[in-house]
Amino acid sequence: MNEINPQKYIDKITKKERIDISPTKKYFKNLIIRVLIVTVIFLSLAIVCKSDSSLKTKIYDYINSENISFTKIKSLYDKYLGGVLPLKKDGDTEEVFNETLKYDSISIYHDGVKLSVGDNYLVPSMKEGMVVFIGDKDNYGNTIIIEDLSGVDIWYGNVSNTSLKLYDYVEEGTLLGEANKELFMVFSKDDKYLDYEEYLK
Repeated sequence: MNEINPQKYIDKITKKERIDISPTKKYFKNLIIRVLIVTVIFLSLAIVCKSDSSLKTKIYDYINSENISFTKIKSLYDKYLGGVLPLKKDGDTEEVFNETLKYDSISIYHDGVKLSVGDNYLVPSMKEGMVVFIGDKDNYGNTIIIEDLSGVDIWYGNVSNTSLKLYDYVEEGTLLGEANKELFMVFSKDDKYLDYEEYLK
């Protein structure tokens, strides 16, 4: 006759109590921690500015006189606090573009260059960064400007059929839109135009 092993049933009961926290609970726990960290930093800065008026003046002067790089802020946030959204896209269901910039010829054009490309050429992003402008620019047509992590503004002129919106964050190689025969590019930083040869080979 088989004897009943009570330990077997005790293990089954206690196993239910040892179930891991669900991914949703983990996400909300991490989100609350991030919010608390940002709140503590903000309140600490507010207290310091309140107690030291010269520091408050320096911060205001810096904000009003310097260009703030949102891409650097996002990069630091992602590095130290992680992304905001909990869900990641599945690799096999994500539409992949990830191309590099290709052109037939290059010539100087106003403050940048004109690249000869094919009909309905699919324009890839040269660098990772944030969309800081979408709209019409004189001599360049519909233009998308992306600020990269180093603070350089990369203009993509004569681009149509874009699905991007202002302040979208794009990875290197992301599809920006279409250019028909000509793609205009400008590189600038702190309102100064840069030499295209540093960026285009």
